[in-house]
Amino acid sequence: MSDSPLNPVPIARARVVLLSGPSGSGKSSLAERSGLPVLQLDDFYKDGDDPTLPLLPDGAVDWDSPLAWHRDQAVAAIRSLYETGRADVPVYSIPDNGRVSTRVLDLAGAPAFIAEGIFAAEITSDCAAEGVLGDALCLRNGALTTAWRRLRRDVREGRKSLPVLLRRGWRLMRAERSIVGRQMGLGAHPCTGAEADRRIRAAASRELSAV
Repeated sequence: MSDSPLNPVPIARARVVLLSGPSGSGKSSLAERSGLPVLQLDDFYKDGDDPTLPLLPDGAVDWDSPLAWHRDQAVAAIRSLYETGRADVPVYSIPDNGRVSTRVLDLAGAPAFIAEGIFAAEITSDCAAEGVLGDALCLRNGALTTAWRRLRRDVREGRKSLPVLLRRGWRLMRAERSIVGRQMGLGAHPCTGAEADRRIRAAASRELSAV
């Protein structure tokens, strides 16, 4: 049977695996190892001069608050990836506190894709309601392990000055249990890296078998 408007070829729609967890828990590394396309949710941070940014008691920006992030834009990008297989997404520079460019993320026929970031669990209900959710995971490790990984990464990438990184690291280490608890409450399944890897592969297999 030839393809025609009356007999369109079904579009394979890739669902998203939301990968959350405390900063430094290994989300980016795990997503990269999966071989699936990755939407980096940190790229949807608000610019540093946005007047709606939340503040800490000392007047510094609270970059760990979901209010520092464009939730609706992230959901719209996931919706576009599901419906069309591609999306225009921002490129955000943490050292510069702002967006520096845009890029096209193309799934290229992948059976699933990963959206990773510390706010990924915040949109679990949105993605489930729209039928685009493949799985929602929360990476967790020991607080000291996560803190050391986070500090090494942030210093290597020059994200902020060392005093700022140390203050933030101490605050996040003390709050790690509540951070993981919140993400679990939002619907993310807590797991180690090994279990997360298995669940990501399972989600991709389900989508592939549905084509």
